[in-house]
Amino acid sequence: MSESFTVIPAIDLREGQVVRLYQGDYDKQTSYAVDALALAQQYAVAGAQWLHVVDLDGARSGRLDNLEILRTLAQTSLRIQAGGGVRSADDVQRLHQAGVERVVVGSIAVRDPERVAGWLTRFGPERLTLALDTRWRDAAWRLPSAGWTEDEELTLDELAPRYAGVGARHLLCTDIDRDGTLSGPNMDLLAHLREIAPSLAVQVSGGARALDDVRAARQAGAAGIVLGRALLEGRFSLGEALSC
Repeated sequence: MSESFTVIPAIDLREGQVVRLYQGDYDKQTSYAVDALALAQQYAVAGAQWLHVVDLDGARSGRLDNLEILRTLAQTSLRIQAGGGVRSADDVQRLHQAGVERVVVGSIAVRDPERVAGWLTRFGPERLTLALDTRWRDAAWRLPSAGWTEDEELTLDELAPRYAGVGARHLLCTDIDRDGTLSGPNMDLLAHLREIAPSLAVQVSGGARALDDVRAARQAGAAGIVLGRALLEGRFSLGEALSC
């Protein structure tokens, strides 16, 4: 069981709106009639310490399209973990300057591990979260990038231990086939990651649907769980999740 377990509510942004995608498909979007700042403040009042934010526009365009909203969210009491569109050290620095505590590095972490290893040295492992979003294809955990639109050559089993070896600390791993589906997070994937890269603090993401999923992630040794659609649709409250 994880000694320190964090429940992290998530906000996905597209064109400034709070949305969720089904399995990362930009054509399968659900929009929610709630302001991002108001939602973040609700989560803070409920007791959250962290907020995970995804700039979906940036993930596809390679730009920090929702930087101003991130800057606003960072002015709440929440510690912000955010990414989408991070392609350079300058992008990392701009997000840090905007108040983001941990910058999520996804596509480039898969495409250019040497460069990101340099960022870990430059910014420190506590200021970055590696997002190795994965799906099981052709008998391996593949690593799609660019908003999950392109499969890369390296696999999860190659890359996760490599990052652990250069001092990475935080890993966010989403089973894409479960993301936004409310089918439950992939605990077998978590167990696999703890086996191949035990030094990484793994945040479980994708598919959480009930409080039992939160409890299971904690008992399986995850560092935390990211909750999106289940909270937005009221399947359980953030307060209930935090009490787990």
